[in-house]
Amino acid sequence: MSLDSLPITPKRIAEIERLIRPHIRRTPVLRVDMADFGLSPREVEVKLECLQHAGSFKPRGAFANLLTRQVPKSGVVAASGGNHGAAVAYAAMRLNIPATIFVPSVTSPAKSERIRSYGAALVIAGDRYADALAASQRFAEEHGALTIHAFDQPETLLGQGTLGLEIEADLPHIDTLVVAVGGGGLIGGIAAWFRGRIRIVAVEPEGAPTLWRAFGAGHPVDAEAEGIAADSLAPKRVGQIMFPIAQAYIERPVLVSDDDIRASQRALWDKVRVVTEPGAAAAFAALLVGKFAPEPDERVAVVLCGANTTAVRFE
Repeated sequence: MSLDSLPITPKRIAEIERLIRPHIRRTPVLRVDMADFGLSPREVEVKLECLQHAGSFKPRGAFANLLTRQVPKSGVVAASGGNHGAAVAYAAMRLNIPATIFVPSVTSPAKSERIRSYGAALVIAGDRYADALAASQRFAEEHGALTIHAFDQPETLLGQGTLGLEIEADLPHIDTLVVAVGGGGLIGGIAAWFRGRIRIVAVEPEGAPTLWRAFGAGHPVDAEAEGIAADSLAPKRVGQIMFPIAQAYIERPVLVSDDDIRASQRALWDKVRVVTEPGAAAAFAALLVGKFAPEPDERVAVVLCGANTTAVRFE
């Protein structure tokens, strides 16, 4: 699949943004000083997409699918590590559409509970995302439901790309944006919006280096699917649609460990009282532990993309 043949363009992203705007939040930006985290003073902009409906950026893609595709009476089906399923369930609830969500056993209880709370039918299938995806595809064939892919679907990438549009409107001065990668829908959509106008730094867990492996092979290939962020950043391989975008506009990923991610979660809560799930904390971890070291005058923003976790318990 060539870059020129893809329908993921800034024009289409802008059209989708206008379509889904009534259904999504414009999430805030927080400016933090890295000195508060024990590092050299540096202001970093943090996009709090963790405050989006359903607890992650995923409703952007979910609404893009439901508002532009023909939905049958049998409704929609999705496979998810958790966040995509919650987003599809939420969007389907808002639009009065039946939804069935397949998740693997590694999905966190917080995400499963959120899916159920939106009225979707929840099915646990297998141990990893790939197992849930296969089960969802069988369900779609048997029942005629519309499949909404978590990342390898044009409408999904267009919806996620609206976050890039929003970031540019909020932060027109930034040079670099740091984004965590799972299947690549978010970073692919964002990179398609900016088209090389800023630096896009990808961050992946060491236990799930899907884009890192794809860059090495020259095409999407299977990778490990392990680690603390396995329910959001371990889809086995990145999407076919996003990979040409990645080759054109995204740097080879920075890899962070599970310990790095845990440290990032704790630091974000301790210092700025922001709750993030492991997948979302991965992007900030790259800065916190020095895996990504920007130039002194580089103006950096980080996407915190999800907060569906039970890491913080209120008593």
